[in-house]
Amino acid sequence: MAESLSNIKLIVFDWDGTIMDSTGRIVSAMQESARRLDLLVPTDEAVKGIIGLGLTECLNILFPELKCHKAITEEYRYQYVEADTTPTPVFEGVEEVLQTLKAKGHMLAVATGKARHGLDRVLDESGLRHYFEHTIGADEVGNAKPAPDMLNVLMQKTNTNAKEVIMIGDTSFDLEMANNAGTYSIGVTFGAQTKETLKNYEPAKIVHCFSNLKELF
Repeated sequence: MAESLSNIKLIVFDWDGTIMDSTGRIVSAMQESARRLDLLVPTDEAVKGIIGLGLTECLNILFPELKCHKAITEEYRYQYVEADTTPTPVFEGVEEVLQTLKAKGHMLAVATGKARHGLDRVLDESGLRHYFEHTIGADEVGNAKPAPDMLNVLMQKTNTNAKEVIMIGDTSFDLEMANNAGTYSIGVTFGAQTKETLKNYEPAKIVHCFSNLKELF
């Protein structure tokens, strides 16, 4: 483990459930959107199971009966951004860890299922934008997670190869994306999915709080 991570140049973070504690808000906003449109309300576990995917993929899974996503997309964005009051703080220790990793010479990036406009909003609201060399959203690549496209783009932009890159995320989609791109990965258990689920994708490490990441590099 230590040897495999000694050559890491680029550390890529998922956002929801990894940097920001937004799982609860995603669940409640999606459920309220369904209620408003008289759709079958998905369970907490069903919504947690799609976190990390792009919104189109999420809606295809949660509401397969819908032929058009325009209404549910608009309602969900309204609920998440304006109506829902569930707090979405960054996890404890995030800024300290980002400062430490950057000071050690690592390049930092974000690869998220959010669209660009949503990603820009949370980067500014959190005050964390300046820590990241590059950020990429699901609507900026041909295929979102778990396809390797986002990591491939980030490797190209940073002139790194797969063995110099690690993906950190809280869902199977993050770790599967890393596997598909040939990079290392770390799973975190404080987001949407369990340790048991993450173990199936053979991450280099699984951590239980964000501050633990500082000790790995």
